[in-house]
Amino acid sequence: MPTTIFSRTLTDLLFEQSDDFIGIYEMSQGRFTRVNQAGVQMLGFPSEQALLADSTWFPAILTAVTDDRQVDVTLFMDRMRSQARFEREAELSRQDGTLFWGRVSLTFVNEEQMPYFLVRLTNLVRLYQAERSLKQSVQRYEAVYTNATIAIIVADQQGQIVSVNRLARQLFGYPDGELTGQPIEVLVPTQVSQYHERLRQSFNANPQVRAMGHNRDLHARRKDGSVFPVEISLSYFRMDDELYAVAYIIDITFKKEAERELLAHRDRIERLNAELEQKVADRTHALMNTLEQLEHSKDELAKALTTERELGELKSRFVSMASHEFRTPLTTVLTSATLIEKYPASDQQDKRQKHLQRIRASVNHLNDILEEFLSVDRLEEGRIEARPMQIDVAELIQEVTDDMQGLLKPGQTIRPDLQCQSPIWVDPSLLRKVLVNLFSNAIKYSDANSVVTVRCSCSDDQIELSIIDQGVGISRDDQEHLFERFFRAHNVTNIPGTGLGLHIVARYIDLMGGRVDLQSELNKGTTVTLLLPNEDNSVN
Repeated sequence: MPTTIFSRTLTDLLFEQSDDFIGIYEMSQGRFTRVNQAGVQMLGFPSEQALLADSTWFPAILTAVTDDRQVDVTLFMDRMRSQARFEREAELSRQDGTLFWGRVSLTFVNEEQMPYFLVRLTNLVRLYQAERSLKQSVQRYEAVYTNATIAIIVADQQGQIVSVNRLARQLFGYPDGELTGQPIEVLVPTQVSQYHERLRQSFNANPQVRAMGHNRDLHARRKDGSVFPVEISLSYFRMDDELYAVAYIIDITFKKEAERELLAHRDRIERLNAELEQKVADRTHALMNTLEQLEHSKDELAKALTTERELGELKSRFVSMASHEFRTPLTTVLTSATLIEKYPASDQQDKRQKHLQRIRASVNHLNDILEEFLSVDRLEEGRIEARPMQIDVAELIQEVTDDMQGLLKPGQTIRPDLQCQSPIWVDPSLLRKVLVNLFSNAIKYSDANSVVTVRCSCSDDQIELSIIDQGVGISRDDQEHLFERFFRAHNVTNIPGTGLGLHIVARYIDLMGGRVDLQSELNKGTTVTLLLPNEDNSVN
């Protein structure tokens, strides 16, 4: 036992401050004479006195560290005197039988001919947990880095490549390990390699997280010498006072091709617009000739001016609608094509399929727009006729309702209220197109969790069909123009649409000898009622 004041002070400080088990084993008594409170708690004893009185726990610890089940504590401690210090890690047991990994340290001290051992037990559970967490963290980093869907290259301050991920090797056509140690300029087109060296030195002087090549096209060079367009972002980190640059590289070959296609589409639309303007100019010229011939007729002049204004408004609406409605799906196609190139791996087919579906949906949307244009053209030329036949209207409404399920927003439902059980006389093709248009509008201009109601009643000579929604509604001013070509209500200009749907509906209903009634209130909903004759008037 330490006897000097200095030694006792150091021992007391060690006992009070340490979180480890600290005990003094006196050789002369062959037992522990003191154990700190942290050690009592570590081994699960209620008090120091209880621990000192228990003679079984220390032999159990020596058995764990020596693998000697018949260990003699006195002989073992005598042997340790010649070694001065003993240290071993093992799985130790508490008083309640629970196990933990610990380090056992024995230090022999001989002070004033009073030999004793300073015994320390260190709980290694936290250390092992920290090591395991560090190992898992490293594994996660390696998994993310190796399997990243973007090429990643790390270079040191001298421009030497120190690390590349798998996609970077594939992108540049290098086998595993060949890029490491080479200068970063091997991946830069030859004609700009010297300029790139100056840029690298500038980055080293003032490293920043940023994109490269602002307002400039960037290109990279493969091992075979071929050059391809890229987008590059830079970041950096420091390790052991060394600066490392990290480049994130995306091959944008497909994106550039899509941009060229988009420009070609834009040029085509501009040509169509020019042709339309030429047609307007030609009609204006014809109108001026007519005005010269009818200068003495003010009524005819007023009619011609009205026609000119309507034509100008029609052109303005068409150009505005076409520019918006074509741009949106084309932008979707471009965005999806760009995203597809980020999923080159075979196990990412589901992600590619998702964007391919978006492209198909955009193409279908363009086809729908063109179909509406063709429908208006056929109506104008009188090539559509009503051909009524006897049908089950409930069955037709159910078929259309089933077709609309894919357009419903979350929580939206279509609620049928059909009071017409007997067959009716109507053109099924035209009525189906009318219902599809009205259902699409009701769904599109209503919020999620809303209800679209379809009501139908019939008599011997008339059919009444109503589509009722809980949508944004239509102002009274807009209702006056709602059935005009290309007209769209002012409160829905931010929602895709051509402005032809209700115009086509009204023309189809007129062909079937019926009429359309519309009732609407802003922010409360809209009711469209169709009144159709229930008779076979196909032969006149």
